[in-house]
Amino acid sequence: MSFPRRVEAVVFDMDGLLLDTEIVYRAAMIDAGKAFGVAFTGEIYAAMVGKTTPESAAMMRQLYGEDFPVQAYFERVWADIEDLLEAETKLKTGVVEILDYLDDLGLPRGIATSNGMAAVERYLGRFDLLHRFNAVVAHHDVTRHKPNPDPYLLAAERLRVDPAGCLALEDSHPGVRAAHAAGMMTVMVPDILDPNEEMHDKCVHIADSLHHVLDLLKASVEGVA
Repeated sequence: MSFPRRVEAVVFDMDGLLLDTEIVYRAAMIDAGKAFGVAFTGEIYAAMVGKTTPESAAMMRQLYGEDFPVQAYFERVWADIEDLLEAETKLKTGVVEILDYLDDLGLPRGIATSNGMAAVERYLGRFDLLHRFNAVVAHHDVTRHKPNPDPYLLAAERLRVDPAGCLALEDSHPGVRAAHAAGMMTVMVPDILDPNEEMHDKCVHIADSLHHVLDLLKASVEGVA
Protein backbone atom coordinates (compact mmCIF):
# COMPACT_ATOMS: atom_id res chain seq x y z
CA MET A 1 0.00 0.00 0.00
CA SER A 2 1.11 3.57 -0.70
CA PHE A 3 -0.46 4.88 2.52
CA PRO A 4 -0.35 3.54 6.07
CA ARG A 5 -4.16 3.35 6.28
CA ARG A 6 -7.11 3.09 3.95
CA VAL A 7 -7.91 6.49 2.43
CA GLU A 8 -11.54 7.33 3.23
CA ALA A 9 -11.52 11.01 2.19
CA VAL A 10 -9.15 13.60 0.73
CA VAL A 11 -8.71 17.16 1.99
CA PHE A 12 -7.04 19.67 -0.33
CA ASP A 13 -5.36 22.99 0.35
CA MET A 14 -6.29 25.55 -2.32
CA ASP A 15 -3.60 28.14 -3.14
CA GLY A 16 -0.53 26.52 -4.63
CA LEU A 17 -2.15 23.09 -4.56
CA LEU A 18 -5.37 23.32 -6.59
CA LEU A 19 -4.68 26.75 -8.07
CA ASP A 20 -1.41 28.11 -9.43
CA THR A 21 -1.79 31.33 -7.44
CA GLU A 22 1.33 31.64 -5.31
CA ILE A 23 3.41 33.09 -8.15
CA VAL A 24 0.69 35.72 -8.69
CA TYR A 25 0.63 36.68 -5.00
CA ARG A 26 4.43 36.87 -4.96
CA ALA A 27 4.59 39.15 -8.01
CA ALA A 28 1.95 41.49 -6.58
CA MET A 29 3.73 41.78 -3.23
CA ILE A 30 7.12 42.43 -4.83
CA ASP A 31 5.63 45.15 -7.06
CA ALA A 32 3.82 46.75 -4.11
CA GLY A 33 7.07 46.74 -2.17
CA LYS A 34 8.70 48.82 -4.89
CA ALA A 35 5.81 51.28 -4.79
CA PHE A 36 6.23 51.65 -1.01
CA GLY A 37 10.01 51.97 -1.21
CA VAL A 38 10.97 48.64 0.40
CA ALA A 39 12.81 45.63 -0.94
CA PHE A 40 10.24 42.83 -0.73
CA THR A 41 11.90 39.68 -2.08
CA GLY A 42 10.91 36.21 -3.12
CA GLU A 43 12.64 34.89 -0.01
CA ILE A 44 10.44 37.06 2.22
CA TYR A 45 7.37 35.86 0.38
CA ALA A 46 8.43 32.25 0.85
CA ALA A 47 8.52 32.84 4.62
CA MET A 48 4.91 34.06 4.45
CA VAL A 49 3.50 31.17 2.43
CA GLY A 50 0.71 29.47 4.36
CA LYS A 51 0.33 32.32 6.87
CA THR A 52 -2.77 34.47 7.34
CA THR A 53 -2.83 38.16 6.35
CA PRO A 54 -2.54 39.35 10.00
CA GLU A 55 0.48 37.10 10.50
CA SER A 56 2.03 38.43 7.29
CA ALA A 57 1.29 42.00 8.41
CA ALA A 58 3.15 41.37 11.68
CA MET A 59 6.13 40.11 9.68
CA MET A 60 6.04 43.26 7.54
CA ARG A 61 6.20 45.46 10.65
CA GLN A 62 9.12 43.45 11.98
CA LEU A 63 10.96 43.87 8.69
CA TYR A 64 10.16 47.48 7.85
CA GLY A 65 9.31 49.05 11.20
CA GLU A 66 6.17 49.60 13.24
CA ASP A 67 5.35 52.72 11.22
CA PHE A 68 5.24 50.88 7.90
CA PRO A 69 1.77 51.47 6.34
CA VAL A 70 0.77 47.81 6.32
CA GLN A 71 -2.92 48.41 5.63
CA ALA A 72 -2.20 50.63 2.62
CA TYR A 73 0.38 48.14 1.37
CA PHE A 74 -2.04 45.23 1.47
CA GLU A 75 -4.81 47.31 -0.10
CA ARG A 76 -2.45 47.91 -3.02
CA VAL A 77 -1.50 44.22 -3.12
CA TRP A 78 -5.11 43.02 -3.16
CA ALA A 79 -6.14 45.55 -5.81
CA ASP A 80 -3.35 44.27 -8.05
CA ILE A 81 -4.01 40.62 -7.21
CA GLU A 82 -7.67 40.81 -8.21
CA ASP A 83 -6.70 41.85 -11.74
CA LEU A 84 -3.80 39.40 -11.95
CA LEU A 85 -5.81 36.44 -10.69
CA GLU A 86 -8.62 37.10 -13.13
CA ALA A 87 -6.15 37.17 -16.00
CA GLU A 88 -3.55 34.59 -14.99
CA THR A 89 -4.91 32.01 -12.55
CA LYS A 90 -4.61 28.45 -13.81
CA LEU A 91 -5.43 25.09 -12.33
CA LYS A 92 -2.46 23.06 -11.18
CA THR A 93 -1.86 20.08 -13.41
CA GLY A 94 -3.67 16.94 -12.35
CA VAL A 95 -6.57 18.59 -10.49
CA VAL A 96 -9.33 17.38 -12.80
CA GLU A 97 -7.82 13.91 -13.13
CA ILE A 98 -7.58 13.33 -9.37
CA LEU A 99 -11.14 14.62 -8.82
CA ASP A 100 -12.39 12.30 -11.57
CA TYR A 101 -10.65 9.37 -9.87
CA LEU A 102 -12.18 10.26 -6.51
CA ASP A 103 -15.56 10.30 -8.25
CA ASP A 104 -14.87 6.80 -9.56
CA LEU A 105 -14.01 5.63 -6.04
CA GLY A 106 -16.94 7.45 -4.47
CA LEU A 107 -14.62 9.12 -1.95
CA PRO A 108 -15.64 12.42 -0.33
CA ARG A 109 -13.30 15.36 -0.57
CA GLY A 110 -12.97 18.78 1.03
CA ILE A 111 -10.91 21.96 1.08
CA ALA A 112 -9.07 23.46 4.06
CA THR A 113 -7.76 26.91 3.13
CA SER A 114 -6.57 30.04 4.90
CA ASN A 115 -8.26 32.08 2.17
CA GLY A 116 -11.73 33.55 2.55
CA MET A 117 -14.88 31.87 1.27
CA ALA A 118 -15.45 34.64 -1.27
CA ALA A 119 -12.11 33.82 -2.90
CA VAL A 120 -12.88 30.10 -2.85
CA GLU A 121 -16.21 30.68 -4.56
CA ARG A 122 -14.75 33.13 -7.06
CA TYR A 123 -11.77 31.14 -8.25
CA LEU A 124 -13.02 27.59 -8.00
CA GLY A 125 -16.33 28.76 -9.42
CA ARG A 126 -14.45 30.14 -12.38
CA PHE A 127 -13.29 26.61 -13.18
CA ASP A 128 -16.66 25.08 -12.25
CA LEU A 129 -15.03 23.03 -9.50
CA LEU A 130 -16.73 24.17 -6.31
CA HIS A 131 -19.56 21.67 -6.64
CA ARG A 132 -17.02 18.84 -6.78
CA PHE A 133 -16.13 19.27 -3.10
CA ASN A 134 -18.30 18.00 -0.28
CA ALA A 135 -17.04 20.47 2.32
CA VAL A 136 -15.05 23.71 2.44
CA VAL A 137 -13.32 25.18 5.49
CA ALA A 138 -12.24 28.78 4.84
CA HIS A 139 -10.60 31.51 6.92
CA HIS A 140 -13.61 32.60 8.98
CA ASP A 141 -14.71 29.06 9.80
CA VAL A 142 -12.02 28.72 12.48
CA THR A 143 -10.35 31.02 14.97
CA ARG A 144 -7.05 29.14 14.98
CA HIS A 145 -5.51 28.82 11.55
CA LYS A 146 -2.71 26.75 10.07
CA PRO A 147 -0.28 25.53 11.45
CA ASN A 148 -2.93 24.68 14.06
CA PRO A 149 -4.94 21.55 13.19
CA ASP A 150 -8.35 23.23 13.48
CA PRO A 151 -9.05 23.72 9.73
CA TYR A 152 -8.32 20.06 9.01
CA LEU A 153 -10.21 18.78 12.03
CA LEU A 154 -13.27 20.79 10.99
CA ALA A 155 -12.96 19.52 7.39
CA ALA A 156 -12.93 15.93 8.66
CA GLU A 157 -15.94 16.64 10.86
CA ARG A 158 -17.88 18.12 7.93
CA LEU A 159 -16.93 15.14 5.77
CA ARG A 160 -18.00 12.80 8.60
CA VAL A 161 -14.70 10.92 8.37
CA ASP A 162 -12.21 10.28 11.14
CA PRO A 163 -9.11 12.46 10.58
CA ALA A 164 -6.95 9.32 10.63
CA GLY A 165 -8.75 8.14 7.50
CA CYS A 166 -8.17 11.41 5.64
CA LEU A 167 -5.44 12.09 3.12
CA ALA A 168 -4.34 15.75 3.30
CA LEU A 169 -2.64 17.40 0.32
CA GLU A 170 -0.55 20.51 1.05
CA ASP A 171 2.11 22.67 -0.57
CA SER A 172 3.18 24.81 2.43
CA HIS A 173 5.06 24.08 5.62
CA PRO A 174 2.35 25.55 7.91
CA GLY A 175 -0.24 23.48 6.05
CA VAL A 176 1.75 20.27 6.48
CA ARG A 177 2.13 21.01 10.19
CA ALA A 178 -1.63 21.57 10.49
CA ALA A 179 -2.61 18.38 8.66
CA HIS A 180 -0.07 16.29 10.54
CA ALA A 181 -1.23 17.71 13.88
CA ALA A 182 -4.79 16.74 12.91
CA GLY A 183 -3.63 13.13 12.57
CA MET A 184 -4.11 12.95 8.81
CA MET A 185 -1.95 11.09 6.31
CA THR A 186 -0.16 14.07 4.80
CA VAL A 187 1.40 14.47 1.36
CA MET A 188 3.32 17.60 0.42
CA VAL A 189 3.21 18.67 -3.21
CA PRO A 190 5.81 21.47 -3.20
CA ASP A 191 5.13 24.74 -5.00
CA ILE A 192 7.04 27.83 -3.78
CA LEU A 193 8.58 26.04 -0.80
CA ASP A 194 10.89 23.06 -0.96
CA PRO A 195 10.43 20.29 1.59
CA ASN A 196 12.88 20.33 4.50
CA GLU A 197 13.72 17.57 6.96
CA GLU A 198 10.69 18.41 9.09
CA MET A 199 8.39 18.05 6.08
CA HIS A 200 9.86 14.66 5.24
CA ASP A 201 9.29 13.57 8.84
CA LYS A 202 5.67 14.76 8.93
CA CYS A 203 4.61 13.52 5.47
CA VAL A 204 3.90 10.00 4.31
CA HIS A 205 5.05 11.10 0.85
CA ILE A 206 6.56 14.09 -0.93
CA ALA A 207 4.94 14.18 -4.38
CA ASP A 208 6.18 16.16 -7.34
CA SER A 209 2.68 16.77 -8.73
CA LEU A 210 -0.97 15.84 -8.32
CA HIS A 211 -0.39 13.28 -11.06
CA HIS A 212 2.09 11.66 -8.69
CA VAL A 213 -0.53 11.74 -5.91
CA LEU A 214 -2.98 10.10 -8.30
CA ASP A 215 -0.49 7.31 -8.98
CA LEU A 216 -0.06 6.81 -5.22
CA LEU A 217 -3.82 6.61 -4.75
CA LYS A 218 -4.17 4.05 -7.54
CA ALA A 219 -1.36 1.95 -6.08
CA SER A 220 -3.03 2.12 -2.67
CA VAL A 221 -6.42 1.02 -4.03
CA GLU A 222 -4.82 -1.82 -5.96
CA GLY A 223 -2.98 -2.85 -2.79
CA VAL A 224 -6.23 -2.95 -0.83
CA ALA A 225 -8.16 -4.87 -3.50
